[in-house]
Amino acid sequence: MFARRDLPPTSLLIAFEAVARLLSFTAAAAELHLTQSAVSRQVRALEDFVGTALFIRERQTVKLSGIGQVYAQEVREALARITSATLACKTNPQGGALNLAILPTFGTRWLAPRLPDFFQKHPGITLNLSTRLAKFDFQLDMQDAAIHFGQADWPNAESAFLMHETVVPACSPAFLQRHAIGRVPDLVEVPLLHLASRAHAWQRWFASKGMELPAIAGAHFDQFATLAQAAVAGVGVALLPQFLIERELQQGELVCAVPNLPALQSVGAYYLVWPARRAHFPPLQTFRAWLQEQALQFTAV
Repeated sequence: MFARRDLPPTSLLIAFEAVARLLSFTAAAAELHLTQSAVSRQVRALEDFVGTALFIRERQTVKLSGIGQVYAQEVREALARITSATLACKTNPQGGALNLAILPTFGTRWLAPRLPDFFQKHPGITLNLSTRLAKFDFQLDMQDAAIHFGQADWPNAESAFLMHETVVPACSPAFLQRHAIGRVPDLVEVPLLHLASRAHAWQRWFASKGMELPAIAGAHFDQFATLAQAAVAGVGVALLPQFLIERELQQGELVCAVPNLPALQSVGAYYLVWPARRAHFPPLQTFRAWLQEQALQFTAV
């Protein structure tokens, strides 16, 4: 609940946000289709409302004060949330919209092919998907939930387990022909490719085979998709989740660099995470139940 006496008129906030973003009363007036004097009056009225100067005015220039910088960021995020909520109401009045952050390759290879089933079963819910490679603050990012790989330790968030993954050392058939790889120690002599967010994955894999190695050199990639493509191109051997490269393995673009080795379960797992304040949001509850069902069916195969 909010106190209306502490809520300034939206028109003042919109004028302030425009000037704060453009650092120009003239440019803000042109964007808002108002006169410069009207925008100036609105900003002055907001400064009177909050009781402090939000801008520092020097001759022909204007810049945000210290508190103005903080206030501008918060106002911008609040206006964006209002805009998003309004758009969801206009485009989907009978359902709801879920803003979901996804891991790029997981979203492309695993989630996207299953989404037709979700939309068929829940036509009233709109999913807005965006990619994130690392944890973020739900207070600062307009996401209702995120699919995360790692531990169930996302700050200030609740989580639901989805599934584990297993990884295999994979390379192109041409790369395997060029290099004499017949057993695990041979991999130390060839280029190894790394995922930046899992810097110690190769060391753990070698340790599971009885080889303790120091830091392992090699090219680093920020996404599994580019890492897998580099392996397909013959750049080196990549440690890849089996379920994300099923297509390449079936088509023969990738092969296991050392045949007949048992796959290794990665440290960490896939989770759906969300801020506690969104726990009872109906679209999230529906999507969470569906996603866990999909993960359970997938791991049972």
